[in-house]
Amino acid sequence: MLTANRDDSIHKAWLLRILMHVADDVFLMEKLRFKGGTCAAMRGIIDRFSVDLDFDIVAPNEEFKQISLRLEAAFKTLDLKIKDKNDTIPQYFLRYKTDPGKRCTIKIDMQHPVPVSNQYEKIRFTDIDRIIPCQTVETMFANKLVAVLDRYEKQGGVAARDIYDVHSFFLKGCGYSNNVIIERTNQPLLCFFKDLKLFIEQKVTGTVIEQDLNLLLPPDRFKQIKKTLKNEVIVMINDEIQRLEQ
Repeated sequence: MLTANRDDSIHKAWLLRILMHVADDVFLMEKLRFKGGTCAAMRGIIDRFSVDLDFDIVAPNEEFKQISLRLEAAFKTLDLKIKDKNDTIPQYFLRYKTDPGKRCTIKIDMQHPVPVSNQYEKIRFTDIDRIIPCQTVETMFANKLVAVLDRYEKQGGVAARDIYDVHSFFLKGCGYSNNVIIERTNQPLLCFFKDLKLFIEQKVTGTVIEQDLNLLLPPDRFKQIKKTLKNEVIVMINDEIQRLEQ
């Protein structure tokens, strides 16, 4: 996972410590599936810094309490303070010790229920020398494509990191799961990609890119990509639209 500065390296170390403790818990490994930006970065698909840990929960609601107890035991072992948590689903904001004014919060985000179409596989993550079940690349890419619109519909926000990640998946030549997109959006693929293209054209501005990606990429990489990111993603999506129209 790429880090933009020394403080990011400290944050990355905490992410890996948490992930290692989760991976060493047999019960949690049966119930959780790793996903999201940190997962994609550790698999070499995206090169930006990622600040959170994301998981799918593949367990019934009645097991949430046990999942929470196991996670909180790991946090206590690591001397991480729970800044806030969700009482409905195991989600946490954690604080680690660092100098005042520096990044010190990690979000542990969980999703339940998950799309039926999601597919998973076991991957060895060399950074922690652990095998962890996680979303397949095709599942991650599909969910990332949907996330661009879903984030705006649910939160009213536009995240340039979503656009950057879509760009990265396309550049890597990754395929996406048709079924995940159709299930999550209840739209034909062609309609979805047309809506996605229009959204990016209208909502992704230079200011959005500047504010969101500036802290997640090294200065040289950010300078290189900020002026071309939007147009390149639109071209990639337009190519996908043309392919689907054939």
